[in-house]
Amino acid sequence: MLNEGQIRIPSGCAIAGVFSRCGALMPGNDIIRSIEVMHDRSNGLGGGFAGYGIYPEYAEYYAFHFFFNDTAAQRKCENFLDRHFSIVSFGEIPTRKMPEITNEPLIYRYFLLPLPDRLRASQLTEQEYVSRCALRINCEIDGAFVFSSGKNMGIFKANGYPEDVGRFYRLEDYGAYCWTAHGRYPTNTPGWWGGAHPFGLLEYSVVHNGEISSYDANRRFLEMYGYKCSLQTDTEAITYIVDYLTRRQGLTLEETAAVMAAPFWSTIAGMPEEEKNYYTFLRKRFSSLLVTGPFSILLGFTGGLMVLGDRLKLRSMVCGDHGDFFYAASEECAIRAICPEIGGIWSPDAGQPVIVRLA
Repeated sequence: MLNEGQIRIPSGCAIAGVFSRCGALMPGNDIIRSIEVMHDRSNGLGGGFAGYGIYPEYAEYYAFHFFFNDTAAQRKCENFLDRHFSIVSFGEIPTRKMPEITNEPLIYRYFLLPLPDRLRASQLTEQEYVSRCALRINCEIDGAFVFSSGKNMGIFKANGYPEDVGRFYRLEDYGAYCWTAHGRYPTNTPGWWGGAHPFGLLEYSVVHNGEISSYDANRRFLEMYGYKCSLQTDTEAITYIVDYLTRRQGLTLEETAAVMAAPFWSTIAGMPEEEKNYYTFLRKRFSSLLVTGPFSILLGFTGGLMVLGDRLKLRSMVCGDHGDFFYAASEECAIRAICPEIGGIWSPDAGQPVIVRLA
């Protein structure tokens, strides 16, 4: 019998999400149970969660979550933050000791606002200023990693199985209207704390199952606009694609999905004229941001959640509704583990986004 870790499982990785349309805050227990059911889709080299609505007392501030290799990196990073932000509050992110989670870095969070004088002098929008600062830290300060930088949301990730990661971070103490989760089975990139999912920038967080064969083309395009893929995982590029298309280019999420998982040219050729012109424009204008390869994605954002799969439906994803709650996961069992009474469960069409938002 082959044991875990001795074979490559290209369809591995587990993703799960739950969203309350009415904004009800849910503790992290359920999302941990959901991802735990899919334990065999991971191999212990990365797990993580994103929660939205978890910092109501600091809702107007950017919550930066950090990994620091040592106190020297932390001091250098804090000097940078002092020059660019007003630090309203900071401290260690609460964790519990667990034998399954080892080699812990220093894990801190800082609640920040840009310094008004520095922001004015930069001539940037507030979000552009914050995103550039986060990217600079990851690229220029050795041993410091910003892995979450949005408002009233946070990412929690580590090297380990996802259920252990969730308990390590005490997610039962947080309330969120949206949770996403990831259990990693890395195939082409290393397993390490910074490379675990979710990946985030500002309000966006991405968990992903699959392999991005267009990574180099996507990365080269993004680097022309100041993004830097520094965390050794192709999923990082998806996060930056979404940020570039929505925040910088002003596309809707539906249009962003039509760029990332664009219809085949043969499909476009058979469309009505107006629809054909629309998709032709998107494919030509943003050709370098087409994401190819097998993938299923959960994209968290402020006030909503998007599900998107590749154009050939090469990675599993199922969705379901029960009352005000929407569920998505790699497997049906992960939904029924936390909502056994759910009715119909369905699979999204290939390349078609499913988007849910607060009512």
